[in-house]
Amino acid sequence: MLNDSVTVITGGAGLLGRAFAKGIAEAGGRAVIADIDAKAARKCAAELGEECGAPERMLAVRMDITDKDSINGALEEILERWGRVDALVNNAYPRNANYGRSFFEVEYEDFVQNVGLNLGGYFVTSQQFARHFQKQKRGNIVNVASIYGVIAPRFEIYDGTPMTMPVEYAAIKSALIHLTRYMAKYLGGSGIRVNALSPGGIFDNQPEAFVEAYNRHCASRGMLAPEEVAGTLVYLLSDLSRHVTGQNIVVDDGFTL
Repeated sequence: MLNDSVTVITGGAGLLGRAFAKGIAEAGGRAVIADIDAKAARKCAAELGEECGAPERMLAVRMDITDKDSINGALEEILERWGRVDALVNNAYPRNANYGRSFFEVEYEDFVQNVGLNLGGYFVTSQQFARHFQKQKRGNIVNVASIYGVIAPRFEIYDGTPMTMPVEYAAIKSALIHLTRYMAKYLGGSGIRVNALSPGGIFDNQPEAFVEAYNRHCASRGMLAPEEVAGTLVYLLSDLSRHVTGQNIVVDDGFTL
């Protein structure tokens, strides 16, 4: 489906990023695992290359999504290696040490920093890649948002657990969906598509009480495995979605219904 196209995945060494890279390779594309942790990126690329039996379809680069020089340096490295970049998946989730506090415990400085790191990072990374895409008159940007950018939090599912739904997360993901629409409109006519993908909860050994409460809101599957979101990403990266832009696709087994 992806015909050797090159896709850069920020936060590529993480839980979702790893599944995205594997899905891209299995669909015939080439995946760039871009991560601020260069060692983790190299390890992930090596492991996935072995799993897929196609190490030539994996490339690791260091990228800090909040640093313009780092972004452009990574882009140059990819172009030197593969000679093309076709798509960007904004998937990284940078945050400071105080991220995740309950509403009344969040300090202004932390709120601003976390929104800046994440939403700001998605903006500047998209901006720099869009410059390149404009030159080649084609490109594709997919922003990984969330169901909590679409609906208000269901706080009751966190009862009895140490977990919460951070206010920064809701602000970032809802803004990201509208930033997606803004960029799709602004870049319209340039050959660049921009869409958002909003996954539901991804299982990562959360407390059993939380998982059970979450799953009661779903149709059948409940919390998803990372690879169960990757197929929708491959669709958004492929020519099957060539007329889809400015959209937010929710993959959540009905949680938001």
